[in-house]
Formats: sequence, structure tokens, C-alpha cells
Amino acid sequence: MTNFRPCIDLHEGKVKQIVGGSLSDSSAKINFVSQHDATFYASLYQNLGLSGGHIISLGPNNQHEVEAALKCYPKGLQYGGGVTLENAIGYLEAGAKKVIVTSFLFEQGELSWSRLSDISSEVGAHNLVIDLSCRLADDGWMVSTDRWQTITRTPVNRETIEQLQPYCSEFLVHSADVEGLQSGIDEELVSLLGGSVSIPTTYAGGATSIDDLKIVQDLSHGKVDLTIGSALDIFGGSGVSLDECVQWNKQARHSN
Repeated sequence: MTNFRPCIDLHEGKVKQIVGGSLSDSSAKINFVSQHDATFYASLYQNLGLSGGHIISLGPNNQHEVEAALKCYPKGLQYGGGVTLENAIGYLEAGAKKVIVTSFLFEQGELSWSRLSDISSEVGAHNLVIDLSCRLADDGWMVSTDRWQTITRTPVNRETIEQLQPYCSEFLVHSADVEGLQSGIDEELVSLLGGSVSIPTTYAGGATSIDDLKIVQDLSHGKVDLTIGSALDIFGGSGVSLDECVQWNKQARHSN
């Protein structure tokens, strides 16, 4: 059954919601800047029993907030943003439930199987989430790194997913083309994921209302979870309330 997964996105030390495709150092388009720090959201999610969410550091100057949030909700949040072989264990020791890795896995636009093997062995596949966030190119969806600004030569398809699954325990997939636009989810991508994955997978990008949880549930046959960001009331949105998402998860648990 599809579940709602919460998020905390950090940019320049603040909790924000950003249009994904705009995320360069100079031109990020901001949907929302919170007056609250990351620990506010971590505590909120913990109190509501929302687990399996992610905290993402988008660029520099976020580490103080990251460390505080992980300490506030130990083993309740996955962490992503600049994760490497050298620092991955440190984030787990700081309280991350799992670490999320993308850019480290690529060299000159090519997936490095040796790097993947090394970090999977270092932290254990059960502690590793592979981020397959992507953009649509001429040849289909391609993994995008460096805050979704660099399109790699690795496609997001069944073959790639099946090859990667032994090295990790989850996938996280932002559709960078619709991230933050509240223009609707990428239904074709969700369908592809639902037909390909055999491990927990979370999709993010374009959600506008509670109805999107039902859409993802139907398209993926309950195999893909959904993160809602800019449309959520706690991030200044008007499309869906956090309470609605909590109630959805409760119903999902009862139906399992």
C-alpha cells in the first residue's frame, strides 16, 4: 500500500521548497522559506509517527541543521546530500536511519560500479538508499546529479533498477522536471517504477493534493510511496494538509 513519506529540504541553512529544475547556486526558484528550523519538522514527524522520510541538504551551509534534526529524531529520517564513502558512516552514527547517495556514484556522467560496491559494502545494503532522481531526455528518463543540474548517461528503466537493487534497500526518485511545480505527478515514471521495483521506493515531484496518493497507489500497485512538498500546508501550500496525509497512512496500515 502506498504511504506518504515526509521530507525536510535544506538550502542555505533554511528549510525551503524549491523548483527542482532551477536548483543552481545563482538561480534557485523558491516556493517557500520556513520560519521554523529543521528540528521543528523532525520533532513534528516523530510526534505524528511519520517515519521513513528524508532530510536533504541542497548545497553548502546546512550541516548544523542536519545534525540537529538527526539528533532530534534518531533513526527516523534518511539523509542525503554530499554522501560519500568517507562520510556515510558518520551520518548513520549521527542518527540517520539510512543514507541516500547519488552524485558520489558517478564519474564523468557514468555510473561507477566500483564506487557503488564500495559504499554498499561500507554501510551495508540495508542502510543504503540509491537516489535515481531524473530528468526526461531524448532517450527517456536519465539520472540527474549535482542538485539535478547534470544529466548522466544512466537511464531510469527496469534494467538499471534490477542491476542496482542488490546494492541497496530503497530507491528515492525525484522527477526534477516537475519537482516544486505542483503541476501533477509524472504518471508514466510512477508506472515504470511500480512495474520495475521489488524494494521500497519513494517518488517525489509535482503532487498537488491527497488524490495523488491514490493515483500513485493505483499506478504502482502500492509498491511506490509518495513525498508531497510544496503543496503541503506545513510548507505554505494549500493543496493538502499534513493531517490528511497522516490519516491516509493510518488507513494504509489498517488495510495491510
